[in-house]
Amino acid sequence: MPIKKDGRGKRWVEMEFLTPGTPEQVWQAMAGAGNAAWFTKADIEGQVGGAFQLDFGQGATSSGKVTAWEPPHHFGYVEFGWAESAPPVATEISITARSGGTCVVRMVHSLFASSDDWDDQIESFESGWPGFFAVLRTYLRHFAGMKAASFIAMEGTETGHLAAWKRLLGDLGLTGADVGEERAISGPESLSGIVERVHQDERQRYILLRLSKPGPGVALIGTYDKGAGTNVSVCRYFYGDDAEARAAAGEPGWRGWLKADAVSGRSRRD
Repeated sequence: MPIKKDGRGKRWVEMEFLTPGTPEQVWQAMAGAGNAAWFTKADIEGQVGGAFQLDFGQGATSSGKVTAWEPPHHFGYVEFGWAESAPPVATEISITARSGGTCVVRMVHSLFASSDDWDDQIESFESGWPGFFAVLRTYLRHFAGMKAASFIAMEGTETGHLAAWKRLLGDLGLTGADVGEERAISGPESLSGIVERVHQDERQRYILLRLSKPGPGVALIGTYDKGAGTNVSVCRYFYGDDAEARAAAGEPGWRGWLKADAVSGRSRRD
């Protein structure tokens, strides 16, 4: 949906999606430590005015404070310094139970600005979330309640978007992957699982695998067009009592693998 505006300078985007789970399960994933199961590491103080921080690794964080705390249906927070010189951005999340053990989640990002300088960034929030929402649905459908750990590894390359995507899939042995297939990944980890989703548009492309080997988890692998070049990312989610240990062991390998790929600009299968 396009960005919305009003006469007071408020600008916002809103998203809505259906997910498996009870309101309590969805709340724990979105407003608690469960963020690591589908997005990134989070430290949230559960009260209005409480501290809020997302940790993306390698010193990249986003901080703010909680503005709404009504478990398990309404959660809000405001982030400061999410981009250089940017005004604070507010996020509101509502969770509503539906029949069949599902919930509707509505998320709204908004800020106040006197110009359209931040419109592109606000719109990018909307386009950036669907892959993570797909991870959330996969977690709640197959792994709900399991302990979780995760990391996000990303590198930029001067390669064009489509070429970077094709190279990435080729390097990982995922070329031609279709939803429902069982596929193996030939990267820094030996992984295998079911392809849950493949998405491609002019701005971003990603593939999501629900993993069974070497342990339960998810891999969200994709590319994002940044105009002059492409961002390539791997988001790894680990579930189970040993999730923290597996995440710590796997992160250095993926970061090194992506960095080497971005620098070389060549397929590892050439």
